[in-house]
Amino acid sequence: MTESVLITGADGYFGGMFAKKYLTQSDDHLLLWVRAKDRAEYQRKYEQLSQKYPSHKRRFSVCGGDLSDPDPFSSISGAADITTIVHTAAITRFNVEQSLADAVNRDGTVKVASFADKCPRLEQLAFVSTLYSSGLAPGCIEEAQVSPAGPFANHYERSKSEAEYLLQTGFPQLPWSIFRAATIIADDDSGNVVQYNVFHNTMRLFFHGLISLLPGCQTTPIYLTTGRSTVNAIFQILSARQTPQKIYNVCYGHSTAMSMGELIDRAFSNFADDADFRKKRILKPLFTDLEAFESLASVLKGLSGAVVKQALDSIRPFAKQLFIEKEVANQQLLEVCPGYAIPDMPRLIDNVIHYLIRTKWGREPCHGMAGQEANA
Repeated sequence: MTESVLITGADGYFGGMFAKKYLTQSDDHLLLWVRAKDRAEYQRKYEQLSQKYPSHKRRFSVCGGDLSDPDPFSSISGAADITTIVHTAAITRFNVEQSLADAVNRDGTVKVASFADKCPRLEQLAFVSTLYSSGLAPGCIEEAQVSPAGPFANHYERSKSEAEYLLQTGFPQLPWSIFRAATIIADDDSGNVVQYNVFHNTMRLFFHGLISLLPGCQTTPIYLTTGRSTVNAIFQILSARQTPQKIYNVCYGHSTAMSMGELIDRAFSNFADDADFRKKRILKPLFTDLEAFESLASVLKGLSGAVVKQALDSIRPFAKQLFIEKEVANQQLLEVCPGYAIPDMPRLIDNVIHYLIRTKWGREPCHGMAGQEANA
């Protein structure tokens, strides 16, 4: 019988990586679900995916919808063949609006689970979440249910936490697994960046000397990783057909994490390789409390251009997390993935920073690689 894997958000960052992984390392037929508000948007994304995977056209079908619609999966006709669902579709901005976070990240996950309940052969429902679903809770983050009561730094964290809770408590009959990912700063160890986020925006402000104060503590650990490392681990767990209804922190432990102070030192050491940066004699930002940073950010937003405003808008909703010391537990991950590939953090930071400088934060093509590309 045909086995199909449904990947939501298949045209997005994580969804695209999972699609490539399944197409190259499995024999499953894929249902690539994309966000499409109308026929024109669906057709455009269908053509993009067809061009992206030309040698696998017989291995996948494209379907579309919108998680904010009452029935976003009405276009899927092959529910009876679906054995695995990988739910990656989400709004991942830290500055996402409350209503959008609720509609897509929280309620959209419930709609995925409701659809999953109609798939008679379903064996796995993988929900890709975030380490920060733990909110502003300090200390050890276990691979277990977290309180959806918060507090949280932003609506992205809250919506993901509530989605986890609703999946666990509202669908005890489903074979769900929750995968909490660390902050993705590159596709792989080479440092290549496709999706930009708060990390890259912050580095941009530092490099141009546009911000002198940074909220947080020097000792706060920062959990950064690559998309490839995360997807490889999740794919390995799903391929092993593990007992469902488990939570995996797809991350390394506290001892591997860089502290905020170490990260800033490493970044500025790499900045110094650039001749123009050296000429400017830009100083490292000083760590400060949240109130002082907010005052500076408010002034900068009023005086600066669009680039600085956009960067600040992505940093401010995450600022409270930079004071919180978390220690990530990953025993369940390591039981299934004993060879979990922990990125070489100093090397990864070096490669990412050089990539950002060389491409001017994605505005120019990259010539040459920052390092050797890791195996898929």
